[in-house]
Amino acid sequence: MREAKRALRERILTRRRELDATALAAAAGRLRDVVLGLPEVAAASTVALYVSVGREPGTGPLVEALSDDGVDVLLPVLLPGGDLDWARYTGPRGLVPAARGLLEPDGERLGPDAVTAAAVLLVPGLAVDRRGHRLGRGGGSYDRVLARQLASSPPAFTCVLLHDGEVLDMPVPREPHDVPVDAAATPGGAHRLR
Repeated sequence: MREAKRALRERILTRRRELDATALAAAAGRLRDVVLGLPEVAAASTVALYVSVGREPGTGPLVEALSDDGVDVLLPVLLPGGDLDWARYTGPRGLVPAARGLLEPDGERLGPDAVTAAAVLLVPGLAVDRRGHRLGRGGGSYDRVLARQLASSPPAFTCVLLHDGEVLDMPVPREPHDVPVDAAATPGGAHRLR
């Protein structure tokens, strides 16, 4: 199972390395529009998501649009051991460089359970299948977050943000700790899963 995940990760990361900055910027604007068009996002007062880095689907325009609309945006802070703490987004000047090339909010830490206050959880990934099984980078940070959300009442609407072509018809290799997501959003549109 781990070898199958590793091979799929490498295939997708190789394809992502071929994306140029102009295409990534245009795709980020389209992704923002797709996510903002989801009824769950339109109705949410608190959304948890992340600041994209490298060749990930761009979240910058989405973070700004949600914040401009008065949505309480929670962003992750990586903890030792791989779990995630959360802090509110206060604007681009409130983002600071962190470990692993990440950008994190520099505000008050709200604790790992703060994510359960979010009505919508937008997570990173490399691929997802039609049953909602998501392939991450292998660190387990978002597996913990998804499990925490699933245990909250009511659980949040969960959506993985991907590039076009990363919603797969074939099953994504999964392990018992993998928690499925409800949907995927790509620059090309939204995909309801499960």
